[in-house]
This record gives sequence, C-alpha cells and structure tokens, in this order.
Amino acid sequence: MQLDISHHVLVYIIKIKFQTQITDSTQYTTKLERERKMGTSYQESSSLLLQNLKMTIKEASLIFPSEETLARERKSMFLSNVDQILNFDVQTVHFFRPNKDFPPEIVSEMLRQALVRAMDVYEFLAGRLRLNPSSGRLDVDCNGAGAGFVTAASEYTLEELGDLVYPNPAFAKLVTSHLQTLPKDDQPLFAFQVTSFKCGGFAMGISTNHTTFDGLSFKSFLDNLASILTENPLSTPPCNDRTLLKARTPPRVTFPHHELVQIQDSETTTVFEATSEHLDFNIFKLSSQQILRLKEKASESISSGRVRATGFNVVTALIWRCKALSLVEEEEEEDLEKESTILYAVDIRGRLNPQLPSSYTGNAVLTAYAKARREELLEEPFGRIVEMVGEGSNRITDEYARSAIDWGEMYKGFPHGEVLVSSWWKLGFAEVEYPWGKPKYCCPVVYHRKDIVLLFPDIDGDSKGVYVLAALPSKEMTKFQNWFEDTLS
Repeated sequence: MQLDISHHVLVYIIKIKFQTQITDSTQYTTKLERERKMGTSYQESSSLLLQNLKMTIKEASLIFPSEETLARERKSMFLSNVDQILNFDVQTVHFFRPNKDFPPEIVSEMLRQALVRAMDVYEFLAGRLRLNPSSGRLDVDCNGAGAGFVTAASEYTLEELGDLVYPNPAFAKLVTSHLQTLPKDDQPLFAFQVTSFKCGGFAMGISTNHTTFDGLSFKSFLDNLASILTENPLSTPPCNDRTLLKARTPPRVTFPHHELVQIQDSETTTVFEATSEHLDFNIFKLSSQQILRLKEKASESISSGRVRATGFNVVTALIWRCKALSLVEEEEEEDLEKESTILYAVDIRGRLNPQLPSSYTGNAVLTAYAKARREELLEEPFGRIVEMVGEGSNRITDEYARSAIDWGEMYKGFPHGEVLVSSWWKLGFAEVEYPWGKPKYCCPVVYHRKDIVLLFPDIDGDSKGVYVLAALPSKEMTKFQNWFEDTLS
C-alpha cells in the first residue's frame, strides 16, 4: 500500500504515545551506551523512557519586533506552492551543557533580546497565517502580533534525561507551540522556550510553522541568531521574497510527476494520520567506516558517470532495500512483483536558473523519488540501487522543479510513496556557535511512523557517522534488521 506523504520533513508531526515510565534513568543511559558500543543497532523499551520531566512553566508571554519595525506599513508575505502544503509546526530541541559564565537565567534574557532584534529582519516570524479570500491561498499577515517566549525549569539534570538520541515523546514538553492565553486563530508562527535543568544546563525548544523555514534556512536563522547574540553582523542576511518560487503564468506541467498524487476524496490516506498499530522502534548506527565500505561496495557496480556513491545515496539505498524487502512474505512471489517507491528531499536552491539565493528563507525543497520492483531490490547489485537513488536526485533540474511547482498550482495533492527518508544528518544545527558554546545535541521532537525513516547525526563524535531511526511492526522490523545486516555484510 502506498501512502500520500507531504513535502520534505513531515515526519515531525506524526504522534505516537508511550504509556510506561522510567524508574532508573542511570540504568537506562548505561544500557544504551553499552549497546551502542557492542553493535550496529539498539532497540529500547518504552518502559525505560523518562516520561515526566517534572516541568514548571515560569513565564509565558509574547515578544515583539522593535517599535521601528512595528511602525512600518503592514504587508502580507506571499507563500509559494511548496510553502502552502506545509502548514504544521516543526519542533526542535537544542541541549546545552552547563556553563558557569552563562547560567540559564542570563541566557534566557539574552535570547529574549536577541529574538526581538531578529524579528526586525525576519518580520514574518511575528505575523500570522491568514487565508486570502481573493486568491484562496495562505499568506503571512506581517501584523507584528508577536512570537511566543517561554521560560521553564525541570527538576532533573541533563544527564538524568538519559539518551538524547533515542526519541522521547516527553521532550515535547521542552517546546511550546500554542499559548493558552491566545485564541486558536491567533497562535504565533514562532515560539521559543528555554528550559533550565538542575545541573545548570538548559534546552532551547523552538517551534516554527513549516511555512516559515525549511531545514537549511532554519540553520541560517540559528547562525544569524548567534551573530546577534555576539554583537556581530548577520552571517547570512535573509532573502524573504517567496515570489521567487511563484508558479508560471500560465502554469506548465512538462513532466510526469510520479512522486505526486492528487487528493481525490476524503478517503485519501495522508502521513498526518497516526496509526494505532503497535510499532517496534529501532536505531541503527552506521559508523563512518561502515558508510565508507558501503560506498566501496556501490562503486563496484555503478555504471553511470552521472551518479556518485555519496554518503546520503548509499544510506538511502540501504534503507530502501530493507524497507521494501521487509514487506515480502516468505513464498509469496506476488510480493516481489510489487513496485516500491522511495521519497527523499532535494534542495533546489542551486538547481534553478537563475539560482535561488542561498539565503532564501522559504521552503526550497522538492521530493525526489526512485521506484523499482521489489525483486529488483533483492537481486540487483547494491550499486544499481544507489544509482537509482542518485538518478532520482539528478532528475530535479530547473525545468523539472518549475513543472512540479506548476503542478501544485493546478492540482491539490501531495507526494506519495512506500517510504520517506527525512534527513537531519548534515543540517549542522549542532555546529552553531553561541556565546555559551555549541549544543551537546540537537534533534526534532520525533513522533515516529512506519512509513518514515529518519537520519540523525552521530552524537558520539563521529562526524561522518549517522543514526537511522525506524519504526515498524515487529515482524517487519525483524526482517528489516536482517536485510540491514545482510546488505552491510
């Protein structure tokens, strides 16, 4: 069964609930560290997840741009067709070790002041989403209504939180998306929460509506925020002109877009719908050496000079093979005949003619795809699977991208496929240098789903290693892990 999957990293919003509690966080941390060092993957019961962070909200308020910005003529910001379908919140948490020169109370005030200054150049962050009655499209009313700012405290130390890589639904408490004092139709597009821990460490929890940023532009925002905090010029002055990705007039769909499907009726299944099915959760760690061996293995059978065995291509090919074959029942030849489609995001800033500015703040990602029969994924050399992934990325040229944007002008729909790979691997959030240092770890608040596999950076210092996070029914997870190990061997 193929499911409709919205653009880019929709993975963050799918909800899953754990119902058990932790009694010994030290045991939890030690166990995961031991499993990390012993093998390629580790799986942890939800009974070892710290569920109650013992949080206290100290203050929740709105912050506003400067009076000079508020005095400007009120305007609306156009949203592209890529932005239009991303009307949901993305939540990220950035953990910081204690720094005696920057206690959480000082950090909170510094961030409050810096964000006020940031909204002078990111004016839309203080605005509100509105449906334009004349066009029927969403746009941002830059009305200066404000962004959320929350301070909170936890009774735990940072170490007592346990393993930061393993997605814990309780981390959602470290982020504020909605201010209870505001009505539903007046919620901010951007909210910032600073949570202090008993040890002196803290977390920055950031909620942004996905219409505001994609992963790369959010990284630029964090770099600019760090520049403001250190009284330096902005590292990347933002380009807020979303009309650069406006559809052509008239729209021209010049390619078949197998990665896109129209919403025909209310029965269309989308990635926004959580499953009640029990899922096992597993984290597969790939070291830089294992990725290098995968590249070497792929290079033996890649025939096209246009495709390289990059780290992303080989990891995505590995996931595709494992996910497709995990759905094959023994002695069911019909399963092998079924087609499998994998989706993954591609940045189009440098692919357009003329190129988009690297500082473009909007969503400049489109969904690439590769498809093959499961039998091919079983029998073809690994390099051929890598080649198909690379060809999917190479397919997105200027004309293809414009055609996809125009498709969104003509139809209502989403990307669809059997599995989506959402990569946080090389976005570089943990490389941002704040006055109090770089984060210990950065991650989205993850709500997992069996149709989406996430790539996270290694927390253990292997800059080229990656964590692969998958959630599948037990039987499929067993087969996924077996194929994972088989491909690595």
